Amino acid sequence: MNHQIHAYWQRFVTTHRLENAHYDAWAFGDDAETANQLAELVVKGIKTATTSALEDYESNEPLPKAGDYNMILWADGTPACITQTKVVEIVPYKWVSAEHAFHEGEGDRSLTYWRTVHEAFFKNEYQRLKQSFPPQYPVCL
Repeated sequence: MNHQIHAYWQRFVTTHRLENAHYDAWAFGDDAETANQLAELVVKGIKTATTSALEDYESNEPLPKAGDYNMILWADGTPACITQTKVVEIVPYKWVSAEHAFHEGEGDRSLTYWRTVHEAFFKNEYQRLKQSFPPQYPVCL
């Protein structure tokens, strides 16, 4: 594990007096520019939600759950901040709400913008798996 990540987590645990807490460390998106842009939105408190395709989770990988801690990383792998998951929903992609899109904090925060960006992202992800991404596919919010 990266020393900076471990030290950042230890400071967080000490500051918040947590015991037996665990975290996942990860960066957003699939390129450095996206990772940094979205991490910055989280740091500023603008991005308070995210979406992932349910298919992205390995069969032995647990799904996110309320109470989970997430260390958001910059593209270079250094810590940006720590968040805590408050709510998790599994819904078909086509049912993602305008409220959720707003909380994702990207672009003009509209559902139209959200769908444009996320559809392109998911289509690319699924294309790598040689699959299609129809609107009824489940996503994890």
